[in-house]
Amino acid sequence: MALLLHAGPVPLPELRAAVQAHCGDELPVRIWPDVGDAAEIEFALVSRIPHGALQALPRLRLVGSLHAGVDHLLREGGVPAAVPLTRPVPQGGDVLMNEYVLTQVLQLHRELPAYALDQREGRWRKRAPLAVRERRVGFLGFGAMAAPAARLLRQVGFDVAAWARRARAEDGIHVFEGAAGLQALLARSQILVNLLPLTPDTENLIDARLLAQLPRGASLLNVGRGEHVVDADLLAALDSGHLATAVLDVFRHEPLPPDSPFWQHPRVVVTPHACRRVDIDDVVAQFAQEVARVQAGLPPLRAVDRAVGY
Repeated sequence: MALLLHAGPVPLPELRAAVQAHCGDELPVRIWPDVGDAAEIEFALVSRIPHGALQALPRLRLVGSLHAGVDHLLREGGVPAAVPLTRPVPQGGDVLMNEYVLTQVLQLHRELPAYALDQREGRWRKRAPLAVRERRVGFLGFGAMAAPAARLLRQVGFDVAAWARRARAEDGIHVFEGAAGLQALLARSQILVNLLPLTPDTENLIDARLLAQLPRGASLLNVGRGEHVVDADLLAALDSGHLATAVLDVFRHEPLPPDSPFWQHPRVVVTPHACRRVDIDDVVAQFAQEVARVQAGLPPLRAVDRAVGY
């Protein structure tokens, strides 16, 4: 019995130390790509491991993702269909994600990107500010990451609504569902925050048709996945003036290529997938709990529903 680690961008020394702290010596550790005897590996904790790597482990019993997003692992050649896949679910949301969303929404609310453009062009133009209670923010998604960020904005005083796969009761936040609900959310969203999981249903969701349903002068904050956005459609909406600003932390191709038009576009703010970092100790603690359950013949607590993609 052994555990395979594939760290990806996660610092390997910290990951190994956390595994040692939470699993002790019960699980011998292999570090990808040094698999050793593949038949000995029953558990794997991985980042964006190359496709096909997990398929070659004949006794695999459980795969844990180091990241909340599992779209890469669900594609063909990822996790074998018969093997449970788990993902970390931070209790109370991710503090760094909440801080990033709050910071960027406040900047969009006070139109700081527009003032920065005015400064570069030597233009003195004062805009009438709104109070937070007058600013309508919409969230695409209301899951483990999105809901805590939305609640934080609501606490600050923003008028917040969301769209999710299922409507639900939430104090002070209207959660829409379905096609009609999406249309209603878009129509009211002066700032649209995307925190959806990437699934076949949400890929390319943010296209010309969706953007056209936002009020003129709205802004987009994308902290979901780059594949949610049709890049050409977003650029066209910015160039036409229908969108005021796009703040992008995730991209279809990462690192963002030097020739991407997003780098130099005057209405785009780029951050390099920097909204949060993996809480290694919490992720490993959750995975160790799942390993113990599988060893006891119990189902994992945070198993991904492959039908919906998260």
